[in-house]
Amino acid sequence: MPKVLVCGRGGSGKSTLVTMLARLLAEQGKVLVVDADESNLGLGKMLGITPPARALMESLGGKRAVGEKLMAAIRSKGTEEVKMFSGNFGTGELPDETVTWKGRVGLLQIGKIKHSKEGCACPMGALAREFLNKLTLGSQEWVVVDTEAGLEHFGRGVFEGVDKVLMIVDPSQEAVLLAEKIVRLAGEANKQLAVVLNKVDEQTGRRLREMLAEKKIKVTAALPYSPDIAEANLAGDPLAVDPLQQKLEEIITGEFSTLA
Repeated sequence: MPKVLVCGRGGSGKSTLVTMLARLLAEQGKVLVVDADESNLGLGKMLGITPPARALMESLGGKRAVGEKLMAAIRSKGTEEVKMFSGNFGTGELPDETVTWKGRVGLLQIGKIKHSKEGCACPMGALAREFLNKLTLGSQEWVVVDTEAGLEHFGRGVFEGVDKVLMIVDPSQEAVLLAEKIVRLAGEANKQLAVVLNKVDEQTGRRLREMLAEKKIKVTAALPYSPDIAEANLAGDPLAVDPLQQKLEEIITGEFSTLA
């Protein structure tokens, strides 16, 4: 089954969509949510899952160890291809300390920024790319990747190991400009891309479709603003799929069925 990467600008609703997709996909099989955003703190609360005891990077020696391997690769090969794993592996081979499972949904964190002046997040990006490239899935398994805002994951090649990119566009000029850039980058990488509008009403949804159509960008689906989801996010409560279930099921049926 496929690996899906969710991207978009900050505040567009990436983590919300990741959470709801994970809940619905779990009705079909096992779902591993990969938190590849080094600054995101709330994904576990949205999922209703306690974050794992250690991030993946910590289990591999920490940021310094991964960073040293990254610099060695740059010096010797001129690339950021870091070999952190000896071979491919499945979800069942992940160290218990790096993933927390609740039912059919698991949460794994690549790494988090913990201290001021600790340096760039390059090691997290390199590790995320290596992890997704080496992770193999069974016939009833999914991976949904939550990414940091913007384009860094494209620059770092995190998308290499995924099958589909979901671009979230909220009602903002920045989101439209970012969509245009990501469509181009996904095309360069030969990755399937679907654009999903989020937090729209009838007027903003229509306007966004017009603006994206001018750039020859097709919209796959549109999700309305939900006060219930906003309230749950504010309270730090797990998110329910009910407000958007039908729309999300249409995305899964229309966009993911060909990847199975």
